[in-house]
Amino acid sequence: MDIDLNSAIAELKNSRIPLPRPQQLPDDELLNAYEQELGVPFPSAYRTFVKEASDSICNGKDALRLTANRDSPRELLDTVIEARQQGLPKSWIPICEDNGNYYCILEDGTVRYWSHDGSSNESWPNLASWIKQAWIDGE
Repeated sequence: MDIDLNSAIAELKNSRIPLPRPQQLPDDELLNAYEQELGVPFPSAYRTFVKEASDSICNGKDALRLTANRDSPRELLDTVIEARQQGLPKSWIPICEDNGNYYCILEDGTVRYWSHDGSSNESWPNLASWIKQAWIDGE
C-alpha cells in the first residue's frame, strides 16, 4: 500500500497527544545548519516532516528534536554523536530513539531500524510508511 507523506503527517497530527507547551518547529535555515554540522543531507520527506510534525508524541514514540538552542532532551545532534559512537553508519539519520536503538532515515529516503546490540532487517520503503505503520499503528 502506497502511503502519501502529507496524509501520514495529517493522521499523526490527529493521533498525537497534546503537548502542554507548543514546541518551536525548525525552519529551512535551521535544517541547513544541522545538515552542515552532521555532514549528511536530509531527504526532502524528512525536511517536510520535521517542519510540520516533529513535535509529535504518539504511542510512546516521539521524534528527535532540531532546536536553535540545541537544548532539547531529545536533541538530534546529541543522539547522532551517541549513536555513531555505538556504530551507527555516518549516513544514517536517527529520527526516533527506542530504548537505545534507533529508527533512521537513509539518504534514499528509506527508513531502517538500527539496534546497538545486533543487526536488524526491519525497514520501511519511505518515511510515510514508517509514520503510519511503526508509529501510528505501532506494528
